[in-house]
This record gives sequence, structure tokens and C-alpha cells, in this order.
Amino acid sequence: MGARFSGPIKRSMMIAGHATSISLEPVFWEALQEAAAEDSLPVNALVARIDAERVQTPNPPNLGSAIRVWLFERSRTRQ
Repeated sequence: MGARFSGPIKRSMMIAGHATSISLEPVFWEALQEAAAEDSLPVNALVARIDAERVQTPNPPNLGSAIRVWLFERSRTRQ
């Protein structure tokens, strides 16, 4: 199997003025970068938007899970 199936990669970024680390599998990092480019946003700005939506939900999931779900829902609505 290729790198797309390797384990999570941890990256640090600034979200709403706070440093945070996010662990995602390579396929999710690729999808997140593509989504940010399509929306003409830096990746950290898109992650901040996803995070803002996440914290508004009852019992919010961790940020990595929220990103995966957001990407999945986005791909589903585009089919």
C-alpha cells in the first residue's frame, strides 16, 4: 500500500490565535488542502471555520474527527 494508507501525520497550526496540533491521515490532509484551495483559503483558515462549527454542536468531537466528517459530508454533497 502507498503513502495514502499510512498512519496519521501530525501538523501544528494557529487556529483563532491558538497553536494546536492536528493528526490526520495523508488522504485527509490532501482533501483538506484541495478544499481550502477551492475556497481560496489557507488551510488554517478552513480549519478555523470547521472548528467554529464544531464547537457550536452539543458534545463536540475532537478537531481531527470534525475535519474528517466535514470532508466526508462535503464530498457527499458534491456527488
